[in-house]
Amino acid sequence: MKINFYSRIVLLLGLLAGVVPRASAQRTQIRGFVDALTYYQNGKVNFGLGEQDLFITSEITERLSFLGETVFRFSLASPTNFNISVERIILKYNYAGNHSVLLGKHHTPINYWNDTYHHGRVFFPTIDRPLLFAQGIIPIHTTGVSLQGQNLGGIRFGYDAMVGNGIGSGDVADNNPVKSVTLAVHIKPTDGMRLGASLYHDAISKGSTMHNHSGGGGVRPVALTRINQDIVTGSISYNDSISSKKFELLAESSIVSSQSDSLGMQRAVATYVYAGLRLTEKFIPYVRFDDIRFTSNREVYFLSGNTQSFVAGLRYELSYLAVLKLEYQHVTSPLHTTPDKVTFQVAVGF
Repeated sequence: MKINFYSRIVLLLGLLAGVVPRASAQRTQIRGFVDALTYYQNGKVNFGLGEQDLFITSEITERLSFLGETVFRFSLASPTNFNISVERIILKYNYAGNHSVLLGKHHTPINYWNDTYHHGRVFFPTIDRPLLFAQGIIPIHTTGVSLQGQNLGGIRFGYDAMVGNGIGSGDVADNNPVKSVTLAVHIKPTDGMRLGASLYHDAISKGSTMHNHSGGGGVRPVALTRINQDIVTGSISYNDSISSKKFELLAESSIVSSQSDSLGMQRAVATYVYAGLRLTEKFIPYVRFDDIRFTSNREVYFLSGNTQSFVAGLRYELSYLAVLKLEYQHVTSPLHTTPDKVTFQVAVGF
Protein backbone atom coordinates (compact mmCIF):
# COMPACT_ATOMS: atom_id res chain seq x y z
CA MET A 1 0.00 0.00 0.00
CA LYS A 2 2.86 2.36 0.84
CA ILE A 3 4.50 1.73 -2.52
CA ASN A 4 1.21 2.34 -4.31
CA PHE A 5 0.62 5.57 -2.37
CA TYR A 6 4.07 6.99 -3.06
CA SER A 7 3.85 5.91 -6.68
CA ARG A 8 0.69 7.94 -7.05
CA ILE A 9 2.35 10.97 -5.47
CA VAL A 10 5.31 10.70 -7.84
CA LEU A 11 2.97 10.28 -10.81
CA LEU A 12 0.94 13.33 -9.78
CA LEU A 13 4.07 15.45 -9.35
CA GLY A 14 5.30 14.28 -12.74
CA LEU A 15 2.04 15.30 -14.39
CA LEU A 16 2.12 18.71 -12.73
CA ALA A 17 5.72 19.20 -13.77
CA GLY A 18 4.79 18.44 -17.35
CA VAL A 19 1.53 20.37 -17.52
CA VAL A 20 2.22 23.55 -15.55
CA PRO A 21 5.12 24.80 -17.71
CA ARG A 22 3.07 24.30 -20.87
CA ALA A 23 0.09 26.10 -19.36
CA SER A 24 2.17 29.02 -18.12
CA ALA A 25 3.81 29.41 -21.55
CA GLN A 26 0.60 30.93 -22.93
CA ARG A 27 0.21 34.48 -21.67
CA THR A 28 -2.57 36.52 -23.23
CA GLN A 29 -2.98 40.28 -22.80
CA ILE A 30 -6.00 42.29 -23.92
CA ARG A 31 -5.53 46.05 -24.09
CA GLY A 32 -7.73 48.85 -25.33
CA PHE A 33 -7.13 52.35 -26.65
CA VAL A 34 -9.59 55.12 -27.39
CA ASP A 35 -9.59 58.84 -28.12
CA ALA A 36 -12.16 61.61 -28.10
CA LEU A 37 -11.74 65.10 -29.49
CA THR A 38 -13.24 68.50 -30.04
CA TYR A 39 -12.24 70.75 -32.90
CA TYR A 40 -12.95 74.22 -34.28
CA GLN A 41 -13.22 74.46 -38.06
CA ASN A 42 -15.17 76.52 -40.57
CA GLY A 43 -16.65 78.76 -37.89
CA LYS A 44 -18.07 76.12 -35.55
CA VAL A 45 -17.08 73.80 -32.69
CA ASN A 46 -17.51 70.06 -33.15
CA PHE A 47 -17.28 67.12 -30.75
CA GLY A 48 -16.31 63.71 -32.02
CA LEU A 49 -15.01 60.25 -31.32
CA GLY A 50 -11.82 58.83 -32.74
CA GLU A 51 -11.04 55.13 -32.91
CA GLN A 52 -11.52 52.45 -30.28
CA ASP A 53 -8.74 49.92 -30.66
CA LEU A 54 -8.82 46.39 -29.25
CA PHE A 55 -5.24 45.07 -29.05
CA ILE A 56 -4.57 41.41 -28.20
CA THR A 57 -1.23 39.65 -27.81
CA SER A 58 -0.62 36.06 -26.76
CA GLU A 59 2.48 33.93 -26.26
CA ILE A 60 1.19 30.53 -27.37
CA THR A 61 4.53 28.79 -26.89
CA GLU A 62 8.07 29.98 -26.26
CA ARG A 63 8.49 30.52 -30.00
CA LEU A 64 4.97 31.05 -31.36
CA SER A 65 2.99 34.23 -30.62
CA PHE A 66 -0.17 35.96 -31.84
CA LEU A 67 -1.07 39.60 -32.36
CA GLY A 68 -4.55 40.85 -33.19
CA GLU A 69 -5.80 44.41 -33.63
CA THR A 70 -9.42 45.37 -34.29
CA VAL A 71 -10.64 48.95 -34.63
CA PHE A 72 -14.14 50.39 -34.20
CA ARG A 73 -14.56 53.71 -36.04
CA PHE A 74 -17.32 56.07 -37.20
CA SER A 75 -18.74 55.47 -40.68
CA LEU A 76 -21.81 56.99 -42.31
CA ALA A 77 -22.05 53.93 -44.56
CA SER A 78 -22.77 51.65 -41.59
CA PRO A 79 -26.35 51.14 -40.31
CA THR A 80 -25.03 51.73 -36.77
CA ASN A 81 -22.73 54.60 -37.87
CA PHE A 82 -19.72 52.53 -36.80
CA ASN A 83 -17.61 50.02 -38.69
CA ILE A 84 -15.45 47.17 -37.39
CA SER A 85 -12.09 46.87 -39.10
CA VAL A 86 -9.59 44.04 -38.59
CA GLU A 87 -6.29 45.91 -38.86
CA ARG A 88 -3.84 43.13 -38.02
CA ILE A 89 -3.85 39.36 -37.49
CA ILE A 90 -0.31 38.00 -37.19
CA LEU A 91 1.15 34.65 -36.22
CA LYS A 92 4.86 35.01 -35.44
CA TYR A 93 7.29 32.11 -35.13
CA ASN A 94 10.77 32.79 -33.77
CA TYR A 95 12.80 30.13 -35.57
CA ALA A 96 16.34 31.21 -34.56
CA GLY A 97 17.73 33.91 -32.27
CA ASN A 98 16.22 37.26 -33.27
CA HIS A 99 14.94 35.91 -36.60
CA SER A 100 11.23 35.25 -37.12
CA VAL A 101 8.68 34.38 -39.77
CA LEU A 102 5.31 36.18 -39.68
CA LEU A 103 2.06 35.19 -41.40
CA GLY A 104 -1.15 37.21 -41.65
CA LYS A 105 -2.29 40.80 -42.14
CA HIS A 106 0.53 43.23 -41.33
CA HIS A 107 1.24 46.90 -41.18
CA THR A 108 3.47 47.14 -44.25
CA PRO A 109 7.00 47.85 -42.87
CA ILE A 110 7.53 50.55 -45.46
CA ASN A 111 8.36 53.44 -43.13
CA TYR A 112 9.02 54.13 -39.46
CA TRP A 113 5.55 55.43 -38.60
CA ASN A 114 3.69 52.49 -40.11
CA ASP A 115 6.15 50.00 -38.64
CA THR A 116 6.15 51.47 -35.11
CA TYR A 117 2.75 52.91 -34.21
CA HIS A 118 -0.48 50.94 -34.07
CA HIS A 119 -3.93 52.56 -33.93
CA GLY A 120 -3.75 53.66 -30.30
CA ARG A 121 -3.57 57.45 -30.58
CA VAL A 122 -2.14 57.73 -27.08
CA PHE A 123 1.28 56.81 -28.52
CA PHE A 124 1.17 59.17 -31.52
CA PRO A 125 3.46 62.21 -31.15
CA THR A 126 0.76 64.27 -32.94
CA ILE A 127 -3.03 63.96 -32.99
CA ASP A 128 -3.18 62.16 -36.30
CA ARG A 129 -0.94 60.53 -38.90
CA PRO A 130 1.03 62.57 -41.43
CA LEU A 131 -0.81 63.49 -44.61
CA LEU A 132 0.99 60.93 -46.76
CA PHE A 133 -1.28 58.35 -45.09
CA ALA A 134 -4.45 60.39 -45.61
CA GLN A 135 -3.72 60.80 -49.34
CA GLY A 136 -2.93 57.12 -49.84
CA ILE A 137 0.79 57.46 -50.58
CA ILE A 138 1.67 54.62 -48.20
CA PRO A 139 0.06 51.15 -48.59
CA ILE A 140 -0.80 50.71 -44.92
CA HIS A 141 -1.59 46.97 -44.87
CA THR A 142 -0.28 43.85 -46.57
CA THR A 143 -1.67 40.33 -46.15
CA GLY A 144 1.10 37.82 -46.68
CA VAL A 145 4.24 36.32 -45.18
CA SER A 146 7.44 38.00 -44.05
CA LEU A 147 10.87 37.25 -42.63
CA GLN A 148 12.06 39.57 -39.86
CA GLY A 149 15.24 40.14 -37.92
CA GLN A 150 15.77 42.52 -35.01
CA ASN A 151 18.75 43.95 -33.07
CA LEU A 152 21.46 42.04 -34.91
CA GLY A 153 25.10 42.87 -34.17
CA GLY A 154 26.64 45.99 -32.70
CA ILE A 155 24.62 48.42 -34.84
CA ARG A 156 21.39 46.57 -33.98
CA PHE A 157 20.59 45.83 -37.61
CA GLY A 158 17.01 44.92 -38.52
CA TYR A 159 15.33 43.70 -41.67
CA ASP A 160 11.90 42.84 -43.08
CA ALA A 161 11.31 40.89 -46.31
CA MET A 162 7.62 40.55 -47.16
CA VAL A 163 5.59 38.99 -49.98
CA GLY A 164 1.83 39.48 -50.05
CA ASN A 165 -1.38 40.62 -51.72
CA GLY A 166 -1.03 43.92 -53.52
CA ILE A 167 -2.74 47.30 -53.37
CA GLY A 168 -5.47 46.31 -55.82
CA SER A 169 -6.43 43.22 -53.78
CA GLY A 170 -8.11 42.39 -50.48
CA ASP A 171 -7.36 40.47 -47.28
CA VAL A 172 -8.46 37.03 -48.51
CA ALA A 173 -7.42 36.94 -52.18
CA ASP A 174 -5.14 38.66 -54.70
CA ASN A 175 -6.39 39.34 -58.23
CA ASN A 176 -2.82 39.95 -59.44
CA PRO A 177 -0.55 37.11 -60.57
CA VAL A 178 2.43 39.14 -59.31
CA LYS A 179 2.71 39.59 -55.54
CA SER A 180 3.69 42.81 -53.80
CA VAL A 181 7.22 42.78 -52.38
CA THR A 182 8.60 44.86 -49.50
CA LEU A 183 12.26 44.97 -48.50
CA ALA A 184 13.15 47.13 -45.49
CA VAL A 185 16.32 47.55 -43.42
CA HIS A 186 17.27 49.73 -40.47
CA ILE A 187 20.09 50.27 -38.00
CA LYS A 188 20.25 51.74 -34.50
CA PRO A 189 23.81 53.11 -34.30
CA THR A 190 23.25 54.83 -30.92
CA ASP A 191 20.60 54.79 -28.22
CA GLY A 192 17.52 56.67 -29.37
CA MET A 193 18.48 56.80 -33.07
CA ARG A 194 17.08 54.70 -35.92
CA LEU A 195 17.97 55.01 -39.62
CA GLY A 196 15.85 53.12 -42.14
CA ALA A 197 15.29 52.53 -45.84
CA SER A 198 12.79 50.43 -47.80
CA LEU A 199 11.65 49.44 -51.27
CA TYR A 200 8.07 48.46 -52.15
CA HIS A 201 7.03 47.03 -55.53
CA ASP A 202 3.55 46.15 -56.74
CA ALA A 203 1.58 45.66 -59.95
CA ILE A 204 -2.04 46.83 -59.98
CA SER A 205 -4.04 44.91 -62.60
CA LYS A 206 -6.47 46.61 -64.95
CA GLY A 207 -9.93 46.57 -63.40
CA SER A 208 -8.66 46.40 -59.81
CA THR A 209 -10.35 48.50 -57.13
CA MET A 210 -8.17 51.41 -56.04
CA HIS A 211 -8.07 50.69 -52.30
CA ASN A 212 -5.93 53.65 -51.25
CA HIS A 213 -8.39 56.43 -52.02
CA SER A 214 -12.03 57.15 -52.84
CA GLY A 215 -13.76 59.01 -55.60
CA GLY A 216 -16.87 61.13 -55.34
CA GLY A 217 -19.46 59.92 -52.84
CA GLY A 218 -17.02 57.51 -51.25
CA VAL A 219 -16.96 55.22 -54.32
CA ARG A 220 -13.58 53.56 -54.84
CA PRO A 221 -12.47 54.05 -58.46
CA VAL A 222 -11.22 51.23 -60.68
CA ALA A 223 -7.82 51.09 -62.37
CA LEU A 224 -8.36 51.72 -66.09
CA THR A 225 -4.98 50.25 -66.99
CA ARG A 226 -2.24 48.14 -65.44
CA ILE A 227 -0.03 50.18 -63.10
CA ASN A 228 3.45 49.20 -61.95
CA GLN A 229 4.29 50.98 -58.72
CA ASP A 230 7.58 51.35 -56.83
CA ILE A 231 8.02 53.21 -53.53
CA VAL A 232 11.43 54.09 -52.12
CA THR A 233 11.44 55.43 -48.54
CA GLY A 234 14.09 56.77 -46.19
CA SER A 235 13.62 57.69 -42.52
CA ILE A 236 15.43 58.94 -39.46
CA SER A 237 14.12 59.00 -35.91
CA TYR A 238 15.87 60.36 -32.85
CA ASN A 239 14.76 60.60 -29.24
CA ASP A 240 17.32 62.13 -26.87
CA SER A 241 16.91 60.30 -23.57
CA ILE A 242 20.06 61.67 -21.93
CA SER A 243 19.85 65.47 -21.67
CA SER A 244 17.49 67.23 -19.28
CA LYS A 245 15.52 68.68 -22.21
CA LYS A 246 14.79 65.66 -24.38
CA PHE A 247 14.63 66.33 -28.12
CA GLU A 248 12.44 64.33 -30.51
CA LEU A 249 12.96 64.18 -34.28
CA LEU A 250 11.24 62.12 -36.95
CA ALA A 251 11.67 62.70 -40.69
CA GLU A 252 10.58 60.48 -43.57
CA SER A 253 10.39 60.84 -47.34
CA SER A 254 8.86 58.53 -49.96
CA ILE A 255 9.28 58.65 -53.75
CA VAL A 256 6.45 56.89 -55.58
CA SER A 257 6.86 55.92 -59.24
CA SER A 258 3.69 54.78 -61.00
CA GLN A 259 3.99 53.58 -64.60
CA SER A 260 1.17 52.79 -67.03
CA ASP A 261 0.98 52.19 -70.76
CA SER A 262 -1.31 55.17 -71.28
CA LEU A 263 0.50 57.92 -69.32
CA GLY A 264 4.00 56.55 -68.88
CA MET A 265 5.90 57.27 -65.67
CA GLN A 266 4.34 59.52 -63.01
CA ARG A 267 6.10 60.42 -59.77
CA ALA A 268 5.05 61.74 -56.37
CA VAL A 269 7.30 62.81 -53.51
CA ALA A 270 5.85 62.83 -49.98
CA THR A 271 7.80 64.11 -46.97
CA TYR A 272 7.12 65.01 -43.37
CA VAL A 273 9.31 66.29 -40.56
CA TYR A 274 8.31 66.21 -36.89
CA ALA A 275 10.22 67.84 -34.03
CA GLY A 276 9.35 68.03 -30.33
CA LEU A 277 11.08 69.26 -27.18
CA ARG A 278 10.26 67.86 -23.73
CA LEU A 279 10.45 71.01 -21.59
CA THR A 280 9.38 69.20 -18.43
CA GLU A 281 8.47 65.65 -17.54
CA LYS A 282 4.96 66.16 -18.93
CA PHE A 283 4.98 69.09 -21.43
CA ILE A 284 6.16 68.60 -25.03
CA PRO A 285 5.59 71.39 -27.59
CA TYR A 286 5.98 70.15 -31.16
CA VAL A 287 5.73 71.05 -34.84
CA ARG A 288 5.23 68.99 -37.99
CA PHE A 289 5.57 69.95 -41.65
CA ASP A 290 4.08 67.85 -44.48
CA ASP A 291 4.84 68.25 -48.18
CA ILE A 292 3.34 66.19 -51.03
CA ARG A 293 4.25 67.00 -54.64
CA PHE A 294 3.25 65.42 -57.95
CA THR A 295 5.30 65.73 -61.13
CA SER A 296 2.19 65.87 -63.31
CA ASN A 297 -1.48 66.80 -63.01
CA ARG A 298 -2.27 63.71 -65.12
CA GLU A 299 -1.59 61.37 -62.18
CA VAL A 300 -2.54 57.79 -63.06
CA TYR A 301 -3.17 56.52 -59.52
CA PHE A 302 -3.41 59.20 -56.83
CA LEU A 303 -5.82 62.07 -56.42
CA SER A 304 -3.20 64.59 -57.49
CA GLY A 305 -2.88 67.97 -55.87
CA ASN A 306 0.28 69.43 -54.33
CA THR A 307 -0.27 69.70 -50.59
CA GLN A 308 1.58 71.41 -47.77
CA SER A 309 0.61 71.32 -44.10
CA PHE A 310 1.94 72.98 -40.97
CA VAL A 311 1.10 71.64 -37.52
CA ALA A 312 1.96 73.22 -34.16
CA GLY A 313 0.85 71.61 -30.93
CA LEU A 314 1.34 70.92 -27.25
CA ARG A 315 1.31 67.41 -25.75
CA TYR A 316 0.68 66.89 -22.03
CA GLU A 317 1.34 63.41 -20.69
CA LEU A 318 -0.73 62.72 -17.60
CA SER A 319 0.82 59.25 -17.62
CA TYR A 320 2.14 56.71 -20.11
CA LEU A 321 -1.45 55.78 -21.01
CA ALA A 322 -3.22 59.15 -20.73
CA VAL A 323 -2.29 62.05 -23.02
CA LEU A 324 -3.83 65.43 -23.86
CA LYS A 325 -2.97 67.21 -27.13
CA LEU A 326 -3.85 70.70 -28.37
CA GLU A 327 -3.02 71.31 -32.02
CA TYR A 328 -3.35 73.89 -34.80
CA GLN A 329 -3.11 72.80 -38.45
CA HIS A 330 -3.02 74.82 -41.64
CA VAL A 331 -3.29 72.97 -44.97
CA THR A 332 -2.69 74.36 -48.45
CA SER A 333 -4.20 72.01 -51.03
CA PRO A 334 -6.87 71.92 -53.74
CA LEU A 335 -8.26 68.85 -51.92
CA HIS A 336 -8.91 70.81 -48.67
CA THR A 337 -11.59 73.53 -48.74
CA THR A 338 -11.16 74.47 -45.06
CA PRO A 339 -7.45 75.10 -44.48
CA ASP A 340 -7.41 75.91 -40.74
CA LYS A 341 -8.31 73.63 -37.87
CA VAL A 342 -7.79 73.67 -34.09
CA THR A 343 -8.17 70.32 -32.31
CA PHE A 344 -8.10 69.16 -28.71
CA GLN A 345 -7.74 65.40 -28.13
CA VAL A 346 -7.88 63.11 -25.13
CA ALA A 347 -6.28 59.72 -25.78
CA VAL A 348 -6.06 56.89 -23.24
CA GLY A 349 -5.10 53.25 -22.98
CA PHE A 350 -6.79 50.77 -20.68
